[in-house]
Amino acid sequence: MNAQVLPAHIAPRRPRDTVSRDCGPEGCQVDWLSSRRVETELDIMEFTRESVKLGWGDGLPLIPPTEGRVRAFLSATHFFPDQVIATLPPLRAECTVEKIAINAVMAGAPPESMPLLVAAVEAFASPNFELYGLNATTAPVIPMIVVNGPIRDQLDIPYKHSCLGGVATTAAAIGRALRLIIRNLAGQVPGVTSQTVFGSPGRISGILFGEWEERSPWAPFAERRGVKGNAVTAYGTNGTQNIIDTSSQKGEEFLEIIGKSLGYSGANGFSPAVPYAEIMVAVNPVWAEIIARDVPKLEDVQQILWEHASVPADFLVHQHREQLEKQNRVHKNGRVYVATRPEDVFVLCCGGTGSLHATGFHSWGTCITTTAAID
Repeated sequence: MNAQVLPAHIAPRRPRDTVSRDCGPEGCQVDWLSSRRVETELDIMEFTRESVKLGWGDGLPLIPPTEGRVRAFLSATHFFPDQVIATLPPLRAECTVEKIAINAVMAGAPPESMPLLVAAVEAFASPNFELYGLNATTAPVIPMIVVNGPIRDQLDIPYKHSCLGGVATTAAAIGRALRLIIRNLAGQVPGVTSQTVFGSPGRISGILFGEWEERSPWAPFAERRGVKGNAVTAYGTNGTQNIIDTSSQKGEEFLEIIGKSLGYSGANGFSPAVPYAEIMVAVNPVWAEIIARDVPKLEDVQQILWEHASVPADFLVHQHREQLEKQNRVHKNGRVYVATRPEDVFVLCCGGTGSLHATGFHSWGTCITTTAAID
């Protein structure tokens, strides 16, 4: 049987001019799909084993992307299959809508997620996001996706209890589809194009969740960045950091413990090798309400977090401190800050109502957070 798959090490062919624009999942007279055909078994385990050998897989079971399945995904969008959404480094491969659909099928994502996947790829491809470095670095960084707008509920993207992992929704499959795109089209191959020392579990399933806008005392994150409604935000994170506080009662107290927890000396934001750093914090809705009550302005929340997310320069080893001094990154008060500016501290509301926890997302230091509307 036929499946449309393109290994990372094979350059894509340019779409043919004979692609028909008027056919659907049942087929058409002129070939609608332009990817190279591969004869393969439709049994999932056989296909998975073969895909791993050929460099298409991530080790988990893959669904064979048959022509019918790929057409069904394409029919869920208004895009033409040969439309190029982006070229992704380091291979500079053309990421067409068809290629996105193929990887989404293999990951087990729903067809309805195609517009979100397209928007995420657009965000990855932004020059500010610097995907080339993210793919090549020694760090465990991955592109994390924050979802805003009604599409959260339409796709069952978790934003309440256990939103970062553990909820039985298709969000993990959508995140995995983006990871397969990074692997198969951008060409992120461990030990070859990627020099990450340890990697992370997020390099399999990704990190994809929504913001609990209805419980947030602040405007939706994407809206604060100029995009209203359905949107995705790509943020280059090194992983998740749990922050627990079972004692604080006031907003300023919660902000102090969160900020001080973010400021650990081995964070990328303190590295002399990192010219710029952002930081993101997810606050549970109970804390968010208390914080907004006691610190009404979001700019003040960011300022307090930024001030506490710092360390004295003398706390660092002298080689480290001397390099930062030469870069003028030691402030007049003798402190070094994990984020470049207070406005580079991003605050979200999500998670369960059990309270007691926040989550920090440390940035890699070169990716600039990018938001894209979902069409």
